[in-house]
Amino acid sequence: MMKSFGKIALMVAFLACGSMAMAQLPNEKFGKPSDMEWEYVGWKEALGADAIVLCKTMTVSYELSDGFGSMVNGDADLNSDNMQILGTNGVNIEGAITIYEVCLRTKILKPEGAKHANIDIVYQDGVEIKDDNIDELLDLKVRVFSKNEKGKVVKKNVSSSNFVKERLDDNYSVMHVNVPDVQADNIIEYTYKIRSPRPAYIYDWTYRECIPVVRSKCDLNIPFQLQFNMHAPIDGHIKSTVVEGRLTYNQNRSDLMQAKTVRTNHYTITGNCILPTDNVAAFTSEMKGIDTLPDPLPTGATHLKIKE
Repeated sequence: MMKSFGKIALMVAFLACGSMAMAQLPNEKFGKPSDMEWEYVGWKEALGADAIVLCKTMTVSYELSDGFGSMVNGDADLNSDNMQILGTNGVNIEGAITIYEVCLRTKILKPEGAKHANIDIVYQDGVEIKDDNIDELLDLKVRVFSKNEKGKVVKKNVSSSNFVKERLDDNYSVMHVNVPDVQADNIIEYTYKIRSPRPAYIYDWTYRECIPVVRSKCDLNIPFQLQFNMHAPIDGHIKSTVVEGRLTYNQNRSDLMQAKTVRTNHYTITGNCILPTDNVAAFTSEMKGIDTLPDPLPTGATHLKIKE
């Protein structure tokens, strides 16, 4: 009896006070939904939704190599004058690789909300681009969490046979993720990485979805040599910060054991409690001084989209 009363009290606290719920939600550590997330059904304005996004995050970082790599690849001659700067002349930005790590956790609240378990992932995959210059969609994993009659959490991995790739145009493809046998009260987690050889381009990030979003967060750690114009949404739901950070990079010399780092601009853009009807723009960026931008996404497409 006391246990049931505790659960009811927790629910009342969530529903009556959105700030209290946000102080404890969401759990940004993926792999196991928290007890609070199993109980949570949304803040006041979101009550009655078929499904809800508990948390979605995109982390952007870079794989960097020592700038001397361009010299040994033929851009400069190796001689006694430049031998002394081997491994000390900074990073090779032209050879930088952008690494995206994306996570999404969705909770199905009603049987009719099962359709929102399906998502689309759009990424650059040009048919006329060399294989070493296309973006790679890696480590796509989808898990469905449910509870059995004893209240024990059961995890089921979604087979890759439910991932269907489709070409959108000459530049972009979409990975359709179809999650079978979804039931009310299921929690679905999606994680994937994108490895991109385009350091001068960052995918847009959409904060608003077709269902309520408890938290959406974009975290970018960008080497200071790469200067972007960042366009974070100006909205009461969104908070943006930028601080100086550091990023460790690879070295071409095996005899240099000490890790080397480069200064970064570390951006964090976080949105909380966003409804489908809220007029919240996407986060966008553009490289300073670059006149020719990559081909835009097809009309109406976003990098990550929950099915309506």
